[in-house]
Amino acid sequence: MALPVVRLCLDPAPPRAADMGAAGVARLHGLFAAYKPPGLHWKHLRDTVELQLLKGLNARKPPAPQQRVRFLLGPVEGSEEKELTLTATSVPSLTNHPLVRGPAFTSLKIGMGHRLDVQASGVVVLGVGQGCSLLTDMYHAHLTKDYTVLGLLGKATDDFREDGRLVERTTYDHVTREKLDRILAVIQGSHQKALVTYSNLDLQTQEAYEMAVKGLIRPMNKSPMLVTGIRCLRFAPPEFLLEVQCMNETQKQLRSLVHEIGLELKTTAVCSHVRRTRDGCFTLDDALLRTQWNLNSIQDAMQAAAPRVAAELEKNLRLRLGTQQLQGPGWQGDNEGPSPALEGRTAGGAAVGKGQSCS
Repeated sequence: MALPVVRLCLDPAPPRAADMGAAGVARLHGLFAAYKPPGLHWKHLRDTVELQLLKGLNARKPPAPQQRVRFLLGPVEGSEEKELTLTATSVPSLTNHPLVRGPAFTSLKIGMGHRLDVQASGVVVLGVGQGCSLLTDMYHAHLTKDYTVLGLLGKATDDFREDGRLVERTTYDHVTREKLDRILAVIQGSHQKALVTYSNLDLQTQEAYEMAVKGLIRPMNKSPMLVTGIRCLRFAPPEFLLEVQCMNETQKQLRSLVHEIGLELKTTAVCSHVRRTRDGCFTLDDALLRTQWNLNSIQDAMQAAAPRVAAELEKNLRLRLGTQQLQGPGWQGDNEGPSPALEGRTAGGAAVGKGQSCS
């Protein structure tokens, strides 16, 4: 029996699935902003984003399967006798086929920054992969956030929300825009004074005074909610719309603030809506809508945000180092400082802000 002629064609090895996977997630490291609608829990938002990212990664065209050489037993061509011979044949290897090994990606590391409760809406920042460590840096930077808060005069509820259990109804005909503006000015002044205390700065120095004038002071440790700016955007009784710039806040504290404003106006007030319009360097223009929670849009958003995030964190790091150099002689690292509450009934909230961790 004649020996078969074995012919092998050595083609370049195609990329492995693992290599393609590494290339697929290489751009999935960073921060991006999404818009959370009211009524949606933040966990559901995070899970939806993860599901869409996994769907996009697994939908990519798989690499060509690797070829392996197999010797197949077959009849000798042109031979009248029933002789068998071994023929070298190149066949695809199916060990890495999606139908054999399943989807290439089953989970991703996604973290949520400053959260919003179910009733609130607005900008939330998410981190993917190594971007989760940036979320921690943003938390320690004590970046300010902007909210629009819609208040309603004339009623009080048990949870300060419009749809809460009704506790009291009051008149509000005596409330004017001027009275509201005066109350807001008192609140802002009280919180700015508390901010100086929590920053442990000695305002006797020129550098510290200039930082205070420019609004660059940040608390050095944990603090209650601190309002750095508040103003009325629209006053149309019974409704009034506030713009609040703050840090270390919760949405419940913002609703409580509306309630306390009503008490200071000798009436009552509830909060009908809380909307975050800015979180650090992320604004509403940067927030991806639900229809944009897909792989390509998120990758583009992370790449566009990376330079701004780096610049913001670097600026706040310089401010923090400068603040440490300007601290007063009696500063202690665990100093809690006084509460920023207004005397009497108006308080900015005493709950300490909590950090968000990656999941």
